[in-house]
Amino acid sequence: MNRLRGFVLIIAFASLIGALQLTPAVLASPAPDDKPDPTGTWKWTAMMGGNSREVTLKLKLDGDKLTGAMLGRNNMETKIDDGATFKDGELSFSITRDRNGTKTVTKYSGKLSGDTIKGKISREGQEDRDWEAKRSKD
Repeated sequence: MNRLRGFVLIIAFASLIGALQLTPAVLASPAPDDKPDPTGTWKWTAMMGGNSREVTLKLKLDGDKLTGAMLGRNNMETKIDDGATFKDGELSFSITRDRNGTKTVTKYSGKLSGDTIKGKISREGQEDRDWEAKRSKD
């Protein structure tokens, strides 16, 4: 009888050890409901007038509302216009700049994939351009 109890205890103990070994893997697996989120600082290099310039964009997703600003010369922020959207990993927004009384609207659209946004930039009277921004770690 003592041998039988010992055998049962060994099996129970082995089962417990096996269950504990699975726990870290279960805890480390990603949540299935992870949704893409564009919140953060994004950077890319743009060519303007034959010169390259680093562009910085700050985005914030609050529920379904996308807000943010683009940093320009002297780190002046230009807010993205109302009506910016983000749905199913797709984003679109526009920036309106005023230079000497002339307003220029630049439209951005793109697809978020991990830490990259790839898309198109369009401005009236100009050919569409590609853009690819990377999420900044700073």
